[in-house]
Amino acid sequence: MNKHKIRCGITMGDPSGIGPEIIVKALKCPEIKALADYIVIADSWVLKKSQKSPLQAGPPPEEKVKSQKFKVIDLNNVPRKRFEFGKVKAEYGKASMEYLAKAMELIKKKEIDCLVTAPICKESINLAGYRFSGHTEYIAAVSGNKDVVMFLANSMLKVSLVTRHIPLKDVARSLNISGVYKTIMTTAAELRALFNIKNPRLAVCGLNPHASDNGLIGDEEKKIIIPAIKRSRKQGVLALGPFPSDTLFQKAIKGDYDAVICMYHDQGLIPLKIAGFNQAVNITLGLPFVRTSPAHGTGFDIAAKGIADPNSFIEAVKLAVKCSQNLKKA
Repeated sequence: MNKHKIRCGITMGDPSGIGPEIIVKALKCPEIKALADYIVIADSWVLKKSQKSPLQAGPPPEEKVKSQKFKVIDLNNVPRKRFEFGKVKAEYGKASMEYLAKAMELIKKKEIDCLVTAPICKESINLAGYRFSGHTEYIAAVSGNKDVVMFLANSMLKVSLVTRHIPLKDVARSLNISGVYKTIMTTAAELRALFNIKNPRLAVCGLNPHASDNGLIGDEEKKIIIPAIKRSRKQGVLALGPFPSDTLFQKAIKGDYDAVICMYHDQGLIPLKIAGFNQAVNITLGLPFVRTSPAHGTGFDIAAKGIADPNSFIEAVKLAVKCSQNLKKA
């Protein structure tokens, strides 16, 4: 491996999903090959099997995988008997978490600089006994960095989430001044460190319709969001709002703001994915390393059919490498 290149770790995600296929497709791309040295943590048998599709022409799957210039750490952890793509199973959830655990081990040993994770199935990992609602929560627990922020970006928008994978009915009672403040501060710090934005402009969404219309529609803005904004501004962060989310994103897309702070998952992800689904990348902020993933799921309905779009994964790799280079320069 080239000691001057970024060492990018990649986990295969759920072996039954599109992860294996999009990894091999992405690492074929000329623009990706030269960016970094890649270590794929996977089950080699599944990687090969994912390339065997009636819709794909060319050499046999074994040769397709062998021809790629990346190293594979083969955990050989997927039961081959009765293996199927596109299925929710505990053994697949267990395998996907074992790839992630190995990646975290490599991060701790400083054998990789950044991590790109292919999608996992939350149902499968919970069937396997892992009580996490996703990658972000697991990485936060293992790394000991509790104040991580789920951040998503494409060429049009950047959004941070105050709450992540929780039921909508629990959002309001999960909000507090500290949580909103920490999300604002972490986002500002990481925009400086990872994206070289010296003085980030942050727009903060309200929770309620019309950002509550001065308390006519809920009081979370007055009691929680506004105090958090004021506290962050005292620390020198340019945070503005709270704004009604139905008008804010148009202004953010125009470039009026560098990122939008959203109170809950769909408040941020719906406009982001409408603005550019195939470019969208998920980034975990607040870690001592860069972790990205494509902003889509396991795609069980199209797994191993040769039609999975690797573009979001390609963007995740490119962004992981770019942000890691920025960190090294800092």
